[in-house]
Amino acid sequence: MFFRKLSMNKKLMMLTFFIIVFSFLIAGTFVMGSLLKEREEDIGQEAMLVARTVANLPEIKSLLQSTDFDTASDTINETVEEIRFINQADYIVIMNTDRVKYSHPSIKEIGQVSKSTDMDAAFAEHYYLSKANGEQGATIRAFVPIMNEFNNQIGVALVGFLLPSPFQIFMDYQNEILITIAISVLFSMWGAHTLGRHIKLQMFGLEPHEISKMYVERTETFNSMHEGIIAVDKDLNITIFNKKASEILGVEKEPFYYLGKNIYEVLPDTRLPEIVLTGKPVYDQEIYVNERSILSNRIPILVNGNKVGAVAVFKDLTAFKQLAEELTGVKAFVQALRVQTHEYKNKLHTISGLIHLGHIKQALEYLSQVQDEHDNVTKFLNERIYNENISGLLLSKISRGKELGITVTIDKESRFTKFPEKIDHHDFVVLFGNLIENAFDSFVGMDQAEKEINISIDDNDGMLAILVSDNGMGMSEDIQARIYDSGFSTKDNEGRGIGLYLVNEIVQKGNGTMEVTSEVNKGTTFIITFEI
Repeated sequence: MFFRKLSMNKKLMMLTFFIIVFSFLIAGTFVMGSLLKEREEDIGQEAMLVARTVANLPEIKSLLQSTDFDTASDTINETVEEIRFINQADYIVIMNTDRVKYSHPSIKEIGQVSKSTDMDAAFAEHYYLSKANGEQGATIRAFVPIMNEFNNQIGVALVGFLLPSPFQIFMDYQNEILITIAISVLFSMWGAHTLGRHIKLQMFGLEPHEISKMYVERTETFNSMHEGIIAVDKDLNITIFNKKASEILGVEKEPFYYLGKNIYEVLPDTRLPEIVLTGKPVYDQEIYVNERSILSNRIPILVNGNKVGAVAVFKDLTAFKQLAEELTGVKAFVQALRVQTHEYKNKLHTISGLIHLGHIKQALEYLSQVQDEHDNVTKFLNERIYNENISGLLLSKISRGKELGITVTIDKESRFTKFPEKIDHHDFVVLFGNLIENAFDSFVGMDQAEKEINISIDDNDGMLAILVSDNGMGMSEDIQARIYDSGFSTKDNEGRGIGLYLVNEIVQKGNGTMEVTSEVNKGTTFIITFEI
């Protein structure tokens, strides 16, 4: 907890100090080992040099061959002790071939026979070094055979040097080591402080725990939004993927699983890469992602004028389709009911009048005629149009046309059995509703005897063709060029100019084609085709 509350600079300085100490500890271990090895080699060479020097002294050779041991040992011990003092050796031992000691730092050892087994090779005329551990520490020993003038071995010279401890070596180099550590710590702390300031400036002066808190809050904010949000960086790796996006698109795993993955690996049809490439935003476009229909706003992310990624904010179109269906279908159903109410009231008044006048036969004939007309239309729609939503919409438009004095005719050869891929009945309600309503509007302000709207639905040989034509006011070429623009309308009413835009979006989603033919004061024809 204490460490988490420290500022970034203090954390970096503490971490740097720890790294320096740890690095010096590791490096010091290897350096100390190297120094010990190097010192051991130097001491060994020095011990061998002293041993050779002692073994080659004529005085030593002469005394070893003397029969007076006491005199010889006193002289030899005095001579080698002087040499030992000058060369700072720990001990010099001279022995004859019987391993009797003629010299030794300890007077008690003089005259004693050595029982050590590691000097056997020396009595076989071998020169060598060995390492032994004693009470005072490790010792390097040099063994040199002593030869007489006839080249016969008469003894062995043993010279020993005590190896320095790591602490002694440290003390020998303490000034250099302390200066190096001080300079390293000083510059490292300065570098850590400078780096901390630089990093903090790049993070807008925020500490890591503050950034962590902001990240958590941002993530929860995105997850609480009702819209799906997906963002990518300039390399097309996902940086934001909220819960609503996973719900709308129906992905299998948790949103955080996709962070850092390439957008093509997760959802190849989001069309976010084209925003990163072009840098141009796209608003309110219906697209098909992961077999889901969504209404998408895709916007480039700019930092200091540079493209760094793109974000898509989208909604499930189901609710919008239901709303559009309500606007173009349900309202029409309500209008149809109102029309039928008026129509049947008028017909009931007619029948009632005929009965009161005593024309019972004419009343029955009229009633039969009305019933046949209604049954014929209903039967036709039920048999030829295999979707009750579209059948109900067309029936309502026929009734609506009667109220407006417009004859709505459905081609008797019309047939509809299957929706195109990626399109459902919501889309078709919007499509038919807007095309027929536009046809109704084409008669506004026109005074002509015959007002007709013809509808044809041809479902045959894997193709679906839809035709809606009228003999209304028509459109000029300038208006035809703009009819698919969102918000464009020839009417002054608020909220107009979205119908044909939605129709065009539906046609594009279903990979269909739409053609329009229009002539001023003669009428307009829309032909839409889909592969099914």
